[in-house]
Formats: sequence, C-alpha cells, structure tokens
Amino acid sequence: MNILLIEDDAKLASFVKKGLCESGYAVTHVSNGEDGFHELTTGEFDLAVVDLMLPKLDGLSLIEQARGQGIHTPILILSAKRSVDERIEGLRAGGDDYLVKPFDFGELLARVQAILKRGSSSQTTQLVVGSLHMDLLRRKVERKDKEILLHAREFALLEFLMRNAGKVVSKTSILQRVWGYDFDPSTNVVETRMCRLREKLDAGARKPCIRTIRGFGYVLEEDI
Repeated sequence: MNILLIEDDAKLASFVKKGLCESGYAVTHVSNGEDGFHELTTGEFDLAVVDLMLPKLDGLSLIEQARGQGIHTPILILSAKRSVDERIEGLRAGGDDYLVKPFDFGELLARVQAILKRGSSSQTTQLVVGSLHMDLLRRKVERKDKEILLHAREFALLEFLMRNAGKVVSKTSILQRVWGYDFDPSTNVVETRMCRLREKLDAGARKPCIRTIRGFGYVLEEDI
C-alpha cells in the first residue's frame, strides 16, 4: 500500500519513513505543503500522513483544499498541538485521525493499520495476476496456492508490479514508488531486489512472471 508522508522535520520524516518501509509500505515523502497538496491531488495513495505546521501551505489548509476538490484519501494528522479544540479543528478540516507529537512509532503504525482497515471495504485489498494472489491486509502472497514469504521491501515491490500488471515500469518509477524520491538513482538496489523476488516467485514454477524489457524496465505478466 502507498503512503504519502508530508513532514518538514527531516529527522522525524526519516524515522517515520524508515519504520513504515520496514513494515512493508511504499512511502513518498515531501517536505512542504505545496508539494504535498500536489502529490495528494495528483497521485494514488492509500493514506496520507500530514503534519500541520508546514512551510508554503499549512496542513489544515492543505487538508481543507484537498477535501474541497473531492479527494477522499484517508488522512492521519501529526501535530505538536495537543489541546482538544485543536484536535477537533483538525478532524473537522477533514482528517481521519490525529496523533500528537512526540509519539511512539508503534502507536503510529497501529493507527495507520486501523485507518487502512476501516477503509478496506471501499478499497482493493486483494490483487490477483494470473496465479499470483496478494492479500494487502494480511500481508500474504501466494502463487498457485503456495504461500511465498517476502520481506517488507519485496512485498512493496511486488505490489507495485501487480498494480501495474501488463505495463512496463521503469527503474526510476520503482525507485520513486518503492524506495522514495530521495533514493540514489545510480544504485543497483532494484536489480538486486528484483533478482531475489524472482527467485522466490519462480521457485518450482514452469514460467517466470516478471520479464525484463532491456532499456525500459520490468513487466509483470500473467503466467496462466
């Protein structure tokens, strides 16, 4: 699942992003309200985590404007403001939950999972491509009814491929969606992870499901 993190505190953003990525989520991070508004209104995200005290466009205005444009993406507000009135203001602006700083990452993760679970009735929680089946809520992958154990980053990588099944996705787009915009584009991390993912998916199978398109990227294809 894809999460948009809008937070200008670099240290906190790094901490939150690292924890969410290790939990199997793909995280896109931006550090100001204007960029956050652009991403929220043009991208495809399952959840946005939004700080209120942002440069260029504050969090409350960002949320109100996004809701005004019909954006229904669930929003978890982060803020050092802790009064009841301030929390009510954030929720009335369009936030789905409110977490006061400083916080324990375990609580943040629990709130993220709860919000995603609440919205699961209107969101796709099962991805199927050929014999591949992914349960997003249970974090479970099967191929031909055989469970495949994936690390968090492998899960996020496969989810991105499955959401774009039949389409060629570039290394750059994978880095942006699975590793984040600030990841070094010259790294071979995509090739390394893709190799490991293929080994797990294709074990005992007669036909590989991920194909390399030289000079362009990768494509996940139906294998049946």
